[in-house]
Amino acid sequence: MCDTCGCNITPGNKDTESGKAAVEVLHSLLHENDHQAAHNRQHFDQHRTLAINLMSSPGSGKTTLLEHTIDKLRDELNIAVIEGDLETENDANRIRGKGAPAVQITTGSACHLDAHMVHDGLHQLQLDGVDILFIENVGNLVCPASFDLGHHKNVTLLSSTEGDDKPSKYPVMFRAADLMLITKADLLEVLDDFDTDKATENFRQLAKQDPVLTVSSKKDSGMDGWINWLKSSLADYRENLAAGKTQQPAIQPDGVAMHSHDHTHHHHHGHVHTHSHES
Repeated sequence: MCDTCGCNITPGNKDTESGKAAVEVLHSLLHENDHQAAHNRQHFDQHRTLAINLMSSPGSGKTTLLEHTIDKLRDELNIAVIEGDLETENDANRIRGKGAPAVQITTGSACHLDAHMVHDGLHQLQLDGVDILFIENVGNLVCPASFDLGHHKNVTLLSSTEGDDKPSKYPVMFRAADLMLITKADLLEVLDDFDTDKATENFRQLAKQDPVLTVSSKKDSGMDGWINWLKSSLADYRENLAAGKTQQPAIQPDGVAMHSHDHTHHHHHGHVHTHSHES
C-alpha cells in the first residue's frame, strides 16, 4: 500500500490496531511534509518567485502548455520548471529545449510529488531572477491535491478528451484548484461529448468560484487569458509579499485516503536529475 499518501488507510482498517498505527504514521508524514513545505515557501518568498503546482490526469497537456507559455513569456518573465514523473526525464528535456531551466524528479512508484522532493529539486535550481516556478506534478487526479509543496497556487487541468464530469468524479482535486484550465480546446469541434458549460457547472457545484479558462496550446486559442492570469497572479503575490503576507494553496487532506486497494506504491523521496542548465 502507499505509505506516502495513506491509501492504505481505508474504512475497512481504520478501526484495527494496524489501522490506528497507520493513521499515526500518516499524520507524522503529513506534519513532516508541511514543515518542509513551509521552508520551501519561505525560500520562494525570499526570491519573490511565484510557485504554481500544475495537476491533472496523465496526458492532459501540462508539458505542452508549459512549452507554449515559455514561448509567450520569454521576453517578459523568467520561467523555471520542476518536473515530476514516474520514470523518465523526457518532459524536462522538452522544457530545456525551450531555453528554460528544468529539474526532473523521478518519483519511482510514488504517485505525487511531496515537499521533500521539491526541496531536493530546489538544490539544483537557481531561483535568482526567476519570476514563476512551475511544478508539474505526477499525472494523478487524487493525491497531488493533498500535499503542500510550499507552492502558492494550484492549477488543475481538464482535457477535453477526458469528459466534462471529471470535477464531479474527482472533487478533491478540483476543490484544490485556484484555476481550472480546460485544455485541448481544438478537439472540441470533433468531440460531441464534452460540454465546457457542463464542466464549468460541475466545477461550480463544488462551491468553486475560481476562474475557468479554455485553451488550446496547439491552436494558440485562449492562451492570452492564461497569460494574463499568470501576470495578475504574480502581481498579486508580490503585492502581498510587500505587505508582509504570503499565499498558500487550498490543500485537500481528504485525498490521502482515497486510493483504491490495489495500489502498491511505497514512500521514498524520488530521484533528482541535476541537468538544470539552460539549453
